[in-house]
Amino acid sequence: MVIFSAAAMFFYCIALVLVTSRLFHAQGPNRGAVAIFAAIGVLLHGAALSQAIMTTDGQNFSLTNVISLVNWIIAFTFTVLIFRIRVIVLMPVIYACSVISVALLWLLPPEFITHFELYPKVLVHVVLSLMAYSALMIAALYAIQLALIQNKLKNKKTLVLSPAMPPLMTVEKQLYHLVIIGVVLLSLSLVTGFIFLDDMFAGGTAHKAVLSIIAWFVYIAMLWQHYRVGCKMRTAVIYTLTGAGLLTLAYFGARIVKELILS
Repeated sequence: MVIFSAAAMFFYCIALVLVTSRLFHAQGPNRGAVAIFAAIGVLLHGAALSQAIMTTDGQNFSLTNVISLVNWIIAFTFTVLIFRIRVIVLMPVIYACSVISVALLWLLPPEFITHFELYPKVLVHVVLSLMAYSALMIAALYAIQLALIQNKLKNKKTLVLSPAMPPLMTVEKQLYHLVIIGVVLLSLSLVTGFIFLDDMFAGGTAHKAVLSIIAWFVYIAMLWQHYRVGCKMRTAVIYTLTGAGLLTLAYFGARIVKELILS
């Protein structure tokens, strides 16, 4: 795993340098070169994750492994879409986080062994939850980008960032598309949780269900306001980041305390 992790970090770093060195260049970064090195990094990251998660004792879904898995999904998505969506301004953050998440695989290797082969229905719920969280985290990144572009427009700094910044309306449209996808996945995750999990509201896990449901209502309120009465960009950003914060607390809050602080 160490070899795959080190190699993944190396290729992610090359992609990061290629992006940041020409981020505000008139022609922007060389997307082809970035895509090649990032894709190699994603493949090696996936190999390292496979070794970290699939153990002889079962599936190791420790906090660091799950965080790295979520980051892998995000890096994979952005690398695949690098030629179709103008998201270059987000790439430095994504690949920098990828480097950190890969390092976490072997710097902080706690264990949280599960046996999904015995509970395939639970695996469906977990996969849906990870996909929902990843989609809504990508939406959060778009929201941050939306706020950044709007701020530059207000301060009349569009000429400085125009090569790397996508059109404001394009980002807003993509943000709502991502939120819709994330809400659908989150809805399926909650439904499967209620159906397949016996301890959905048990003492140690009740906060996950409660915070996830609150986050679901936040996103539903955002979409309802957008399609019924209109939603200002600033309000949309607040909705998106609030929902993302609630889901992060739901998925990782207790585990950060238990696995990293108290361990």
